[in-house]
Amino acid sequence: MASAARGLGRRRGLPLPPLLCALLLLLGPARAAHIKKAEAAAPGETLRYLHSAELGEALRALAAAAPPGLARLFSIGDSVEGRPLWVLRLTAGLGPERAGEEPGGAALPGRPQVKLVGNMHGDEPLARPLLLRLAQELVRGWAGGEERIGRLLNTTDLYLLPSLNPDGFERAREGDCGGGAEGGRENGRGRDLNRSFPDQFGAAEPDLEPVPEVRALIAWMRRNKFLLSGNLHGGSVVASYPYDDSPTHKPTGVYSKSADDEVFKYLAKAYASHHPIMRTGKPNCPGEEGETFQDGITNGAQWYDVEGGMQDYNYVWADCFEITLELSCCKYPPTSELQQEWENNRDSLLAFIEKVHIGVKGFVRDAVTRAGLENATIVVAGIAHNITAGKCGDYHRLLVPGIYNVTAVVMGYTPVTKENIEVKEGAATEVDFSLQPTVMPPALNVTQFTATPAPVSTITPTPVQAEAPSPTSLHQPIQPVDFRHHHFSDMEIFLRRYANEYPNITRLYSVGKSVELRELYVMEISDNPGIHEAGEPEFKYIGNMHGNEVVGRELLLNLIEYLCKNFGTDPEVTDLVRSTRIHIMPSMNPDGYEKSQEGDRGGTVGRNNSNNYDLNRNFPDQFFRVADPPQPETLAVMTWLKTYPFVLSANLHGGSLVVNYPFDDDEQGIAIYSKSPDDAVFQQLALSYSKENTKMYQGSPCKDMYPTEYFPHGITNGAQWYNVPGGMQDWNYLHTNCFEVTIELGCVKYPKAEELPKYWEQNRRSLLQFMKQVHRGVSGFVLDAMDGRGILNATISVADINHPVTTYKDGAYWRLLIQGTYKITASARGYDPVTKMVDVGSKGGVQVNFTLSRTDIKVEEGKMPVLNTPDTSDPNEKEFETLIKDLSAENGLERLLLTSSGDVSPYRYRPYKDLSEFLRGLYLNYPHITNLTSLGQSVEFRQIWSLEISNKPNQSEPEEPKIRFVAGIHGNAPVGTELLLALAEFLCMNYKKNAAVTKLIDRTRIVIVPSLNPDGREIAQERGCTSKIGQTNAHGRDLDTDFTSNYSWYAGTREPETKAIIENLILKQDFSLSVALDGGSLLVTYPYDKPAQTVENKETLKHLASLYANNHPLMHLGQPGCPNKSDENIPGGVIRGSEWHSHLGSMKDFSVMFGHCPEITVYTGCCYFPSAGQLPGLWADHRKSLLSMLVEVHKGVHGFVQDKSGKAISKATIVLNEGLRVYTKEGGYFHVLLAPGLHNINAIADGYQQKHVKVFVRHDAPSSVFIVFDAENRIFGLPRELVVTVAGASMSALVLTACIIWCVCSIKSNRHKDGFHRLRQHHDDYEDEIRMMSTGSKKSLLSHEFQDETDTEEETLYSSKH
Repeated sequence: MASAARGLGRRRGLPLPPLLCALLLLLGPARAAHIKKAEAAAPGETLRYLHSAELGEALRALAAAAPPGLARLFSIGDSVEGRPLWVLRLTAGLGPERAGEEPGGAALPGRPQVKLVGNMHGDEPLARPLLLRLAQELVRGWAGGEERIGRLLNTTDLYLLPSLNPDGFERAREGDCGGGAEGGRENGRGRDLNRSFPDQFGAAEPDLEPVPEVRALIAWMRRNKFLLSGNLHGGSVVASYPYDDSPTHKPTGVYSKSADDEVFKYLAKAYASHHPIMRTGKPNCPGEEGETFQDGITNGAQWYDVEGGMQDYNYVWADCFEITLELSCCKYPPTSELQQEWENNRDSLLAFIEKVHIGVKGFVRDAVTRAGLENATIVVAGIAHNITAGKCGDYHRLLVPGIYNVTAVVMGYTPVTKENIEVKEGAATEVDFSLQPTVMPPALNVTQFTATPAPVSTITPTPVQAEAPSPTSLHQPIQPVDFRHHHFSDMEIFLRRYANEYPNITRLYSVGKSVELRELYVMEISDNPGIHEAGEPEFKYIGNMHGNEVVGRELLLNLIEYLCKNFGTDPEVTDLVRSTRIHIMPSMNPDGYEKSQEGDRGGTVGRNNSNNYDLNRNFPDQFFRVADPPQPETLAVMTWLKTYPFVLSANLHGGSLVVNYPFDDDEQGIAIYSKSPDDAVFQQLALSYSKENTKMYQGSPCKDMYPTEYFPHGITNGAQWYNVPGGMQDWNYLHTNCFEVTIELGCVKYPKAEELPKYWEQNRRSLLQFMKQVHRGVSGFVLDAMDGRGILNATISVADINHPVTTYKDGAYWRLLIQGTYKITASARGYDPVTKMVDVGSKGGVQVNFTLSRTDIKVEEGKMPVLNTPDTSDPNEKEFETLIKDLSAENGLERLLLTSSGDVSPYRYRPYKDLSEFLRGLYLNYPHITNLTSLGQSVEFRQIWSLEISNKPNQSEPEEPKIRFVAGIHGNAPVGTELLLALAEFLCMNYKKNAAVTKLIDRTRIVIVPSLNPDGREIAQERGCTSKIGQTNAHGRDLDTDFTSNYSWYAGTREPETKAIIENLILKQDFSLSVALDGGSLLVTYPYDKPAQTVENKETLKHLASLYANNHPLMHLGQPGCPNKSDENIPGGVIRGSEWHSHLGSMKDFSVMFGHCPEITVYTGCCYFPSAGQLPGLWADHRKSLLSMLVEVHKGVHGFVQDKSGKAISKATIVLNEGLRVYTKEGGYFHVLLAPGLHNINAIADGYQQKHVKVFVRHDAPSSVFIVFDAENRIFGLPRELVVTVAGASMSALVLTACIIWCVCSIKSNRHKDGFHRLRQHHDDYEDEIRMMSTGSKKSLLSHEFQDETDTEEETLYSSKH
């Protein structure tokens, strides 16, 4: 009925004819009622300006009067002075408002979103009445059946924001045409909102604190996917389009062209051509009568430069096409002119909104499930600006009429390209995409090799991109266009832009900061960014290590642009990105770059970092001790290289034209050929680059500067050229699995910008060919023969080449080799090595897998059995085991964090009262998985809280591992407290929302004690990096010296805090792991803290500490870099407590000795009490390490002990490696964490034979041991058979002796009959006495018997307690 009514049509502004009213009544009374309401809300003849309260009331009345499902009014936030920023949403088919949904309601799939924003400058308020009138006309037109408006609101999701700056409007004055006289342009804090947005060419990130209006608008845009937008201003009559500024920020005259320049001009003309004044191109504004705009439109920057404008932000960061519309020469025209302004702009507004339907649209779906693919990337060939699909896979790409090739790309799916799509004037062309999921071949199905005495190798060639000539004319790749020198802010925006435009193949991350705190950015380019794919090699380029050698920096930015723009269309780039994980660091020395100067040919200004150290002399060296302190840039890169399994790398420099390969120095420190074990491989790698660069390959690069310098084929050994101790390329080769060369890109270090295209053309093919070398040689997996899993840190050795490489977490390895036949051996601790002969061809690589059997896996008769496989017959157990393996794999924890919900980053410190309320809040909000208890009170009677997180809190589950986290033993180091509170909230928030977190909580008993010393914490002072105020408790006692070993006699004088945790946690003896958080350095210590103490189970304790350190981005480097401790060098970031700060009475020593629980102490940072602003960064650094402990507590050995009848045996002694002792819990369970490898277990229980087994512990999975005791076969230490024989013989002898004695006594009794006769005469006299004696004797015996039994029970009870 609605469509029928609208089909009748009517002229705008006229009342409904009687005939139409009658017809509508016949069609439906409800619809007629809606029209009546809309008519009642119709505007009067006179337009006027409404103050904020009046405007809100008018919008509210209009929304209420509109037909149901057509309008919704909401606010996106408030202005500085608290005025609402109202938005009226108009579209047909809106459902009722639901609690908890986003303001304004959810988007409608397939319906494009348009927004019109007015009054951004408070003294330019014309949009306020115009947008209100537009809303009124749309409501009336839809209710009245106007065809054009009906079609518009049935297909378009329209949002009208009449005033973004209501505070400024209240200060502005009507009739102020030039602005500035009365004020009002800026917001309530004096900020120009149209200069406050992040800018792609801006020098720095803007401060959004003073502009809540901008913050609200950005947040609103992020919640939606607006496609088209208009920003309504005043002061001229013209439609302005992006970009609004340029890199040069020249005030005027620079045409700053966006990738969608043609689309923007089309949109601007759509508005201007319907405006009677704008379309003339001659606004004829007072004072600017000569100003003209062809077709009534202009490029923003060409008109005048606006840095931080809203329209550019919409396009660059939000994929929304926005233009700026200047509606009248007078900024604040008088009320009398409003009706004319409405008539001038009405058709333009409608025509502009309708343009949201141009271009191409459709859905991107999974070819198998038909589900929509959210965030699918839509790539249009030839236009360097991608858009992404909505939540239902719906997309809409604005395009002008023409023929296009469009590609849909989604991570995990094969891209699909639709060619020759015709876009016509009017409605969008509909094109749907159906993407096939990428099927990754299982790692175990590729060329398996089993251990045989004489293996017959079947080598599988790995396809590698051939060294093809440049692409033919059939396909010309898109070349970079961004040739200029990028200062840091410009580079940062460039990187963010490409990360935003190509999210399916890029990931921008930072490995650390420079001295001056600039980010050391890396752009990852891969078909699965952020994920290490099993078997896929990782490659890196590093540029600008010397700040004044800038060509590498610009080439790497060009390379990023080239790879992004050509992925999916160019076969060479597509194959490379799909088969390689590429990491590009454009600048390792951004501080030095900012000091360097364009035109520098051979100077040194800017070469070093801000501390004036040469970064390429700052790495640990094999021949010389590097005296310079390690720099933050060096440490960050070293951490980065230890984090990823890089295979190949190049370090880009300037000052010559040559590829330089290891070694860079020699023992003598002179210029002499210093040959590495892989010299032949390095020469081939160097040649792969140089021969694609004609000038480099000729070998005489800088004749005018160095006329005698000659490099055959453009390559050289580093040390033979000149000696470089402390260089990065040698450190790569010696300390990681990565082969790195140094490439000098040109004779001039900092050439003029106009020369940059030449450098790209000379090096483009070289850069691509060098990356392809990562696939040469041999690669594969080293697998466990028993379960087929990859083996971490297995060694791959090549005979006659003294340089082994090691496997990554999934067992993958990559070994670069030149053509030839090689004898390759794979070995690993606890396994028998396997050797193979492998042929490597001249092109491509070969894949060879090694399958290793565990040492002593075959048990001979009489030997100890080896147990290592958990019982996975239970599907739930198998599923959980798989989870632990997945979380232990590369990026396992990163994936968990990426899929987790909620931001729990701490942003302030919580004093005791707030901490207590926070914990109570967790308990009250998550009662089914938390239990909050007090362990006791501090000296000043503050509670020492303990929060348990488990699916069955406060219930005994002895089969589950139990872990505790304790912080705040020193009150002046509260970082650990905040980290544990964040961890607790993270776990609670993700329970039943994140599958991995849910399973961990279901299978673990987690106890968190956030503040052991609340009294000290209350007096500690923020930013007290070295202050000891608050370190002790209220009695002045350092609690970490109060856990004395002899706790039985000392308990009466122990501090209340110590007593609480000893009695209520440690002596429960049911924890598998304890992690204590402290401050004052950046490392982990393991027991013991007391000096001269033999460390049982040292390998396990060190392994646990290393696991925490290795999951921290900096800790494992072993360079805490704390003030006054510059000489600290802690290998791996892990050290035994007594070797660092030895002391008695520590909590971790007590935990190990009396709680039978391993404990490590984590020192979270150099500063005891850093500023609250550092807390988010500290949480980001530590959260992965903290979660790794929750995963690790499930590994080691899980055991169950019973006898042959099936009775569980508790309190049995489990002796590990003839030292460490643990005891079985209720139900016969025991759990002990052990370092990966082979371990001996002795099980002992009274009355049973000892059991001896071996168990193999994996790094990524638990091992299970099931021990069944036999009855003890020895009595008093002797064999049972011997004891029984001797006992039988003894009994026979006793019986024989008794018989002999009885016979002798019988003879004697006959001789004394008379005596017995006389005795009987006195029987009656003695009978009572004898009876009494007899009774008393029995009672006495019984008393002793009961007493003995009682003593035995007490002794048993005492034994069970200890």
